[in-house]
Amino acid sequence: MANTGKSRVNSPKKRKSANNSSQKLNDLKTELNEEKDKYLRLFAEFENFKKRTAKERLELFKTAGQDIISSLLTILDDFNRAEKQYKKNDLTSEIEGFILIGNKFKDILKNNDLEEMLTKPGDEFDSDKHEAISQIPVNTKNKKGKIIDIVEKGYQLGEKIIRYPKVVVGK
Repeated sequence: MANTGKSRVNSPKKRKSANNSSQKLNDLKTELNEEKDKYLRLFAEFENFKKRTAKERLELFKTAGQDIISSLLTILDDFNRAEKQYKKNDLTSEIEGFILIGNKFKDILKNNDLEEMLTKPGDEFDSDKHEAISQIPVNTKNKKGKIIDIVEKGYQLGEKIIRYPKVVVGK
């Protein structure tokens, strides 16, 4: 081959420019990876935000009527007391309309997720689920720490307790 006068050896200027290009490429790749990481973190944070707000919205809808239903519990208590009274005096035929109204009222509350807490005498007292309003001495050890009487029923709206049952506990 004939020598054309051009050298195939890279000049220092070309090497420097190749190194600069390589360095720029590495810098761009690093910057791209950082931006991808930021994007993924932001996307994950946004997804968590959407899930959290959806959960909070559902919770709000479930307990939106809590104040109203809590205020209606006194009426429900009155119905329950009246029901006990008329059963004692055998007055069912005279107050059938009252019974129907009471049952309808109870059904409406039940349809709005109000449930009576199942508490009965003899159950173990649990301070997380019951409110002790009194303690009375008992003559047997198996009644100690147990519920002796239920003064006021407890209710929960969905999973949330809106009124704790008021109980008398044996000591």
